[in-house]
Amino acid sequence: MSLKYAIVGTGAIGGYFGGRLAEAGKDVHFLLHSDYEHVKHHGLKVDSVEGNFHLTEVNCYASSKEMPVCDVVLVCLKTTQNYLLKEILLPLVSENSLVILIQNGFGLEAELAKYFPKMNIAGGLAFIGSGKIAPGHILHTDFGRINIGMFQGEGLDKLEEIKNDFADSKVQIELTKNLVKARWQKLVWNVPYNGLCVVMNCTCDKLNAQPDMRTLVRDLMMEVVEASVACGYPLSPDAADKMLAHTDSMTPYSPSMKLDFDHKRAMEIEAIYSLSIKEAAKCGYAMKKVEMLEKQLKFIQANYYQTP
Repeated sequence: MSLKYAIVGTGAIGGYFGGRLAEAGKDVHFLLHSDYEHVKHHGLKVDSVEGNFHLTEVNCYASSKEMPVCDVVLVCLKTTQNYLLKEILLPLVSENSLVILIQNGFGLEAELAKYFPKMNIAGGLAFIGSGKIAPGHILHTDFGRINIGMFQGEGLDKLEEIKNDFADSKVQIELTKNLVKARWQKLVWNVPYNGLCVVMNCTCDKLNAQPDMRTLVRDLMMEVVEASVACGYPLSPDAADKMLAHTDSMTPYSPSMKLDFDHKRAMEIEAIYSLSIKEAAKCGYAMKKVEMLEKQLKFIQANYYQTP
C-alpha cells in the first residue's frame, strides 16, 4: 500500500519536495498558511533546473485538523515556528506515523521528543538552492538532495520506501546511520553563509570571491569541524575546503536567513547558532567566532524596527 504524505510548511523546501512527490503521483497533503487561498484556486507552480511543473489540483489545507492521518509527515517549517508543532502534529499522526524534520540547525529532534517521547522521529537535511518567489510559486536553482536518519522509534523500513518514492520523483535521498554527525556536517555550510550573508548584506558568491571574507568563511567552518570532533562526531579535516569548493560551483544564492532578514522575519539564530554553541561548550570547546556572529545576528534582529 502506498504511503500517504503530509507536508507541514509549503515554502521553498516543502513546496519543492512535496511538489515533486505529488507530480510523480504520490498521495500528498499540503498544510499552508498565507498561500492557502492562492494554491487552492491556482495550484502550486515550481520552476526548476530539473524541469518546470504546475500542479493545478492540490490537496491543500489551512489547518492540520482538516487533514487525514498520514504515514509520513515532512516538517519543512522554519525552526522559529517549531513551537506550533505540538498542536499541528496531533491530528496528523498515529502510532505508526513517521515525522521527519527537514530543517536547518542542531538538536531539533531532541526538542520534539520532549513533547512526543513515543513518536517515530527522523531528521532530514536538504541540500538545495530554492526559494518561494510568489504565492504558490517555488524557484529551484541548484542541487536537490536530502539526507535522512532516524532519531528514535521505528521507521527504517519506511525510510527505504520513502527513498524509493523520492527516486520516482527525481529527488535523491541518502540514508545516514548517524543523524547527529550529519547535522554537524550541514552546519559547516549553514553557520558561515547564513549569518555572514546577513551581516555583509550579500550573496554566497560575493563572500567567496573576496579574499578576507573567504578566509573568515573558512575559519567559521573550521570551528564547526573542531566542535564536531570535541563532541564525538568527527568530520573530515578537509570538510571546510570541500564545502568552499561546493559553494563555488553554485548559482549566486541568498540563503534562507538572508531572505528572512530581507523581509524582516525572525531568523533561525537559536537552531543554527545558539544550540550548537551550547552543545560544543558542554563538550569543552568554545566556538568563539561563531558566537560573535550569533551576537551580531541577535543585534540585527533586535533592531529590525528601530529608527535612527
